[in-house]
Amino acid sequence: MNRATRIRLMGWLMSLIVLLGWSAIPTRAVAQQDIRSSLFKDADDFLASARKAGADVLAPKNFGQAMKYYQEAERDLKKGKNLDDIRKKLNAAVSYFNKALEDSKLAEVTFRTTIKARNDALKAEAPQYSKETWRRAEDKFREAATELEDGDVNAAKRKAADAETMYRKAELEAIKASYLTDTWKLLEEADKMDVKDVAPKTLQRAKELAKQAEKELNENRYDTDVARDLAQQAKYEAKHAIYLARTIREMKKNKNSFEDLLLVAEQPLRDIAAALDINAEFDEGFGKVANQIREAIAQMQDSLNQLNQELTANQEQIAALQDRVKELEDKLGGIAQERSALVQRMEALAKIREQFNKVERLFGRDEAMVLRQGNDVIIRLIGLNFAPGKAVIEPQYFSLLTKVQEAIRTFPNCTVTIEGHTDSHGSDAANLRLSQERAEAVKAYLLANMGLEPSRINAVGFGESRPIASNETPEGRAKNRRIDIVIHPEIPGTE
Repeated sequence: MNRATRIRLMGWLMSLIVLLGWSAIPTRAVAQQDIRSSLFKDADDFLASARKAGADVLAPKNFGQAMKYYQEAERDLKKGKNLDDIRKKLNAAVSYFNKALEDSKLAEVTFRTTIKARNDALKAEAPQYSKETWRRAEDKFREAATELEDGDVNAAKRKAADAETMYRKAELEAIKASYLTDTWKLLEEADKMDVKDVAPKTLQRAKELAKQAEKELNENRYDTDVARDLAQQAKYEAKHAIYLARTIREMKKNKNSFEDLLLVAEQPLRDIAAALDINAEFDEGFGKVANQIREAIAQMQDSLNQLNQELTANQEQIAALQDRVKELEDKLGGIAQERSALVQRMEALAKIREQFNKVERLFGRDEAMVLRQGNDVIIRLIGLNFAPGKAVIEPQYFSLLTKVQEAIRTFPNCTVTIEGHTDSHGSDAANLRLSQERAEAVKAYLLANMGLEPSRINAVGFGESRPIASNETPEGRAKNRRIDIVIHPEIPGTE
């Protein structure tokens, strides 16, 4: 074989080796991925559970140790090291993840208020607006969690209390930065625009609200709801003042008259009225049309509530029928008895609907809203109010509570739950206590005036935990401050 032939053969051989090598790469990659999926399954599951439980924050020591073994196993697999050694590291990772999960459960109980403060700071975007304070709070909380993992509960609680203070400070700084900083910038812009010359009242209100918000934040650092509302109002009024100034100056520039202004202001109300099929007449000003619109909306809401109640009742009746039909099909032997029970239950449900309608007619729109929730009847006492911070029922509400008594008597042998609710202003603990006291006050009144067995009536305070409207507006907070009377009718065939 001559030299040229040998060179050609060597070239073909090298090409073949390269082709074989490249074709094997995908196969090796797939095989390695299959191996990883099999090896890491338990560790991946525990990692996902630990992260979901927040173990990286609540149990950083064990979680960190678990991640160390987990990441070492990943590196070893990529380097093609011994599979038994990789399995040992993954087993160690699973063990530490499991410890982290157990420690997280203990931390959730031990650090409950600190965790809430941390969540509040997160909602206020403290990592963005208060970076340094947030970092120090995180460091201190990590120390507290580590102490708890090591079994020193007292040291853990001390450090968690320090972290809670830092989180609250970070939250306040973030709220000031996110709300008040923008507001002060808007107010500076307003001053440069000489807004005070054309919209002085709105501008002054914005400044007063901003000062109140800052004062509230400084004096009441553990309840930021009021301050947050004030800050939002201040920001709005600052933007409102700037808008008014621009609009007024534009009108002056165009030499618009007061008549032009009023006609422009009428148009949005006219459009809304038209959509509601109301003939808008402004011969008595805006108030008449605004009242007509409010009344139309209230009637639509009443109709919607009624439709929802009917839909709920129909769905419950259909579900009950379907359940009974299935039972009858499964048990052909007791058809007569089952049919009797079914008829009895359906008659009871129909009676509840009649009783519900009767109760609904007892109350005016400004007194109570009557709702259905399953088979329960809820009387939302819109017309019952308490003095701020008090739980005393004033005589002016006795007539309303007399109607409540009549509603309860409409359902013989029922049980009753009285629910107290507050808005979000004030501390969680104070709101919970106040809502319980108000529910107890209504319970005491009903027991004294109805002769009910105490076992048939229960009072529960929920504080601010169950809002039915936004706590960001005065109207929403007024709706959230309420007493709900929940009537549980007696229904044959149920326990």
